[in-house]
Amino acid sequence: MKVTRILKSKNLNRGKYEQLEEQAKRLGQIRSDVWHSFGSINGVSIKSDRKIRDQWLKAKRPFDVSANAWKETLRDAFGDIKANRESAIAQVRKIIYKQVSDENRRHELYKKLKSDEWTCDNYLRRLMRKYWKHSRNQTSNQIIVRSDNYTTFQLGSHAWIKIPSLQKGKRIAIPLNTTVEPTGTLRLILKNGEVEVHYTIDIEETKTCGQATLGIDKGYTEVFVDSNGEHYGEGLGQILSSHSDQLKKKYQARNKLRAIANKKPHKQQKIIENNLGRKKLNRLHYKVQAQIKDTISQATHKLVDKAEFIAAEDLTSPIASKKFGKNVTRRLSAWTKGVIANALDTVSRRRCSSVILVNSAYTSQMDSRHGVLLGKRSGDSFHCFDGVVLQADENAARNVLARLHDPEIDRWMPFQKVKSILLERTERLRLGLLNQDSSCNLKGLSTESELPKMSNFV
Repeated sequence: MKVTRILKSKNLNRGKYEQLEEQAKRLGQIRSDVWHSFGSINGVSIKSDRKIRDQWLKAKRPFDVSANAWKETLRDAFGDIKANRESAIAQVRKIIYKQVSDENRRHELYKKLKSDEWTCDNYLRRLMRKYWKHSRNQTSNQIIVRSDNYTTFQLGSHAWIKIPSLQKGKRIAIPLNTTVEPTGTLRLILKNGEVEVHYTIDIEETKTCGQATLGIDKGYTEVFVDSNGEHYGEGLGQILSSHSDQLKKKYQARNKLRAIANKKPHKQQKIIENNLGRKKLNRLHYKVQAQIKDTISQATHKLVDKAEFIAAEDLTSPIASKKFGKNVTRRLSAWTKGVIANALDTVSRRRCSSVILVNSAYTSQMDSRHGVLLGKRSGDSFHCFDGVVLQADENAARNVLARLHDPEIDRWMPFQKVKSILLERTERLRLGLLNQDSSCNLKGLSTESELPKMSNFV
């Protein structure tokens, strides 16, 4: 299994950083040219970056950087274009699955997408035009260095790397903040006077997971709640809320200063230089992001310590907007569901556990004891029709686990169909209870409150 390691420079002098910055800027222009020329339908027929390279060499195109540098940048940019196109194809496949009912026709369309023959089909061209936009390059701070084009050495209890500069025959030595020497192809990213060195390594996959099968509910106040009632990463909500509130106050004050600068031109330059910088804000952002990733990673490892099979909600689709207050909406916008999903995927693969995504529709609004749409969620409590109060997140986690073995509801089923199935089950339970007790209160079994006022993550 391949994972990415990140090393940072230590005490890099300003002169070296400026040389690297100029080199990255020139390589960024090459990236922009690649995206401009081949980031649309014109690049679909080109299967390899080598064809573009040969065209440029034949045309004797001039470059202001070394040959290895622009060739690696070309390869990297072309790979990004292909990944961007594959992402659009994945979205188009979902649309085809919904719109095309004929199995043979659907298979034919899938085949054309896979072989890049969709350019000759009007229906597929229309879908690809909708989901595959001609993007622009905005990366001008990266340098790709091939594995045989740099050297490493140890000096002063630190590892160093030497990479080619813009001057032929001269190299730039970069001190790192570790004794570990990077290997393979390097990606150098320039940020705020520092250099990040990204490289990949192979690690061994070992089966160190537990043996249980658990359902989990992803939350805001905590990272997970499992179907056994255990909570993981309970400090997440406090980190997100405090950071969001802090940024709100900070930006309100900055907006006032910006308004003063716009009204008083003689003060504008000093205010921009001394009061509207990004250095402290960026440091705060990186610090909080590190705290969030650490909390999520620890929670995920703790979960995998117990579970071999994990049922989780499929939250890849955007969350539908609801009418919350401004503060709630602002805090929810910072919820890191992508980081949680990535941590689950990475840790489970490294430790040989399995994450199975299930349909998330109505898992927070069902009574887990009966599997029906009876009851109402209010904050962290779920009020059942018979007066029993359950912990809302634990109730949702049990519903997710039950959804894993549900023969009628699959992962891709639309929420409208899921709702109709659950309402049928609810009606069967209602009729069964009425047959047992003719004095049963109909109002207590109403499903009118199936859509809650509060979100699962507030």
